Amino acid sequence: MWYNNILETIGNTPLVRLNRVAKGVKATVLAKIETTNPGNSIKDRMALRMIEDAEREGKLQAGGTIIEGTSGNTGMGLAIAAIVKGYKCIFTTTDKQSKEKLDALRAFGAEVIVCPTNVEPEDPRSYYSVASRLEKEIPNSWKADQYNNLSNSQANYEQTGPEIWKQTQGKITHLVVGVGTGGTISGAGRYLKEKNANIQVWGIDTYGSVFKKYKETGVFDKSEIYPYITEGIGEDFLPKNVDFDVIDLFEKVSDKDAALLTREIARKEGIFAGNSAGAAIAGLLQLKDRLSEQDVVVVVFNDHGTRYLGKMYNDDWLKAQGFLNQD
Repeated sequence: MWYNNILETIGNTPLVRLNRVAKGVKATVLAKIETTNPGNSIKDRMALRMIEDAEREGKLQAGGTIIEGTSGNTGMGLAIAAIVKGYKCIFTTTDKQSKEKLDALRAFGAEVIVCPTNVEPEDPRSYYSVASRLEKEIPNSWKADQYNNLSNSQANYEQTGPEIWKQTQGKITHLVVGVGTGGTISGAGRYLKEKNANIQVWGIDTYGSVFKKYKETGVFDKSEIYPYITEGIGEDFLPKNVDFDVIDLFEKVSDKDAALLTREIARKEGIFAGNSAGAAIAGLLQLKDRLSEQDVVVVVFNDHGTRYLGKMYNDDWLKAQGFLNQD
């Protein structure tokens, strides 16, 4: 058997028990290893779905240009699909993203425009605003808009959720996911809750992001917003793909804990995962007293460690942040 193209290899990712990094957690803890997707992240799922839906709706025409603001992983998924389907790609991103992510996007032939991180989303210099401007200026272009395009959540409702349910034989009791666009947690979480309304869906947030307070109070508090290092989770606005009704609680994790737990996953489990996986495990450890031996927890490992070689996996970078003791 063979596949007709690389896009057919997306999905059906393995579920692997964690044995050491979650020590002290009474529950069975399983990691959904999304790094086996061709772009090494869960974003391949929704990138392809967004493109296919845009094609069906006539928004993306032959030979067109795909435009997106991305921290790297969605861009990778879009770039891979674009190559197979014959589209060009222009991505805007922020200056806090790792060099590896930007180099990887360019390796797939994408044009990458780096924008400042520390500006409001509405600022014309922000990576959101630049992407929107380019869509207006470039003929035959389409902006994927992963934050508000509900094809993102739908891909995870139709793929990730059913895979987890089947792989755990319906025994899952908790889903733990770092929340950025919200597509993974909202889509997979909605499917799982339809199967069993008692399943708890826990979102991992970061300090500097608005999600946790908004969930708990209904208040969008701009004073909560400040720059943070953790990549791939947290936001300074409310994406349409974040379904607060599906998510039972948010837990905030510090940049330091997220970075150090990212390394621990590699050193204790032999799994080379990205920064949001470290944040998710750090959050799980903070919430461990809520779990029992009967519980089955699935933690989504969204992307691959190669995206972070110059950051979380680099001792000099960690020391510069004050996350490692100076020797």
